[in-house]
Amino acid sequence: MQLLDIDKEIHKCNLCNDMVEKFPNSKTVSIGKRNDIVILGEAPANNGWRKSGIAWYDVNHKLLPSGVVLQKLLNEINLKIEDTYFLEAIKCYPKDRKYLNKCSENCKKYLFKQLEIIKPKVVLVLGDAATKSILNIKYKKFSDVVGKVFYINGYKVIPIYHPSPISPMSYKGNIEIFKNMV
Repeated sequence: MQLLDIDKEIHKCNLCNDMVEKFPNSKTVSIGKRNDIVILGEAPANNGWRKSGIAWYDVNHKLLPSGVVLQKLLNEINLKIEDTYFLEAIKCYPKDRKYLNKCSENCKKYLFKQLEIIKPKVVLVLGDAATKSILNIKYKKFSDVVGKVFYINGYKVIPIYHPSPISPMSYKGNIEIFKNMV
């Protein structure tokens, strides 16, 4: 099975039809130059690749503010955003945040099929909702798991704060994690 086959399966899926807007394009993975690091987000950004077709960029091909922060962090390990693979835990765009858990559960099989094909060494997970989608553990606060290393199906999984510039932890809460990845 190829990543394109999984995208076709996702496009046919109707488990969340009443809770999501379908992706306008059929691509649910951003393929980087290297498969050793996969970045896992929560769901397609409304103003990002959902409309532009390019992860971290807007329709004018300008790097989004979260992408600017992420690129600063990736500079610590000598990577560019375009070097990494990028996936979303939820493959469509939820109409309301209250649907995140259900949509995440419905998409989990696709996520793990994609990871099985990509075979990354590290999965960097952006934020609480994406972390809950891949880790099968309970925790009180997201900060309890940030920067810790978990192993899921042989992949090293590291939750990090989402690189959104509106979060005070987006850069300063993640910088040591990236410095220690070298």
